[in-house]
Amino acid sequence: MARRKKIYEGKAKILYEGPEPGTIVQYFKDDATAFNAEKKAVIEGKGVLNNRLSEFFMTGLGHIGVPTHFIKRLNMREQLVRSVDIIPLEIIVRNYAAGTMSKRLGLEEGVQLPRPIVEYCYKDDKLGDPLVSEEHIAAFGWASQQDMDDMLSLALRVNDFLSGLMFGVGIRLVDFKIEVGRVYDGDFQRLVVADEISPDSCRLWDIESGRKLDKDVFRRDLGDLADAYTEVAERLGVMPKKATPMTKPTLIN
Repeated sequence: MARRKKIYEGKAKILYEGPEPGTIVQYFKDDATAFNAEKKAVIEGKGVLNNRLSEFFMTGLGHIGVPTHFIKRLNMREQLVRSVDIIPLEIIVRNYAAGTMSKRLGLEEGVQLPRPIVEYCYKDDKLGDPLVSEEHIAAFGWASQQDMDDMLSLALRVNDFLSGLMFGVGIRLVDFKIEVGRVYDGDFQRLVVADEISPDSCRLWDIESGRKLDKDVFRRDLGDLADAYTEVAERLGVMPKKATPMTKPTLIN
């Protein structure tokens, strides 16, 4: 079997050349990072959960006509996706004040915003993914005005889908981030949702208790991250409730 060629390794995923031109194999790692990778840990099973949850969300978006790079899940940790030209921006949609927005604006965490607010950050770990405006995006040529209009539309459609889905299982979608990529068909270009959608990229709070079910559990030392992600997967029906965990085989002498 030929060794796969690694294209890129990030904090949570590894990308390999796909089996066909224009495809990539996306491998989900168990690594957890926070504060621009200043805090690190390996959370057993996290990659499996994020792979299954991202498949679930991307498939659901496809069913309502939101284009994504997702093709199919290959196994417990890998999925096949389309190769895209990633726009160097994180598109953040905020429904409630939390995280950096609360710090910047002096808002109490959990305050509902008057409407969903869309923000953009320039993707650069060395700079800490700084917040940028549409003026920056246009001036530096990261995206055209049409691209920005399309990104805004995609982000709000994803927000509508995820908000309703989460509300139905007793979870509040506080905020989330997505990445968007360009795919080409000859001279024609279209934008698709890329990267992943998982508890790594969302803030998810239990509606009744306010308990956090996202990466803030790791950031703020609030408990077991794998347990939080498992609860999200169970509520959504992605994994059976109270599934018996796989254990290592026991050697018998």
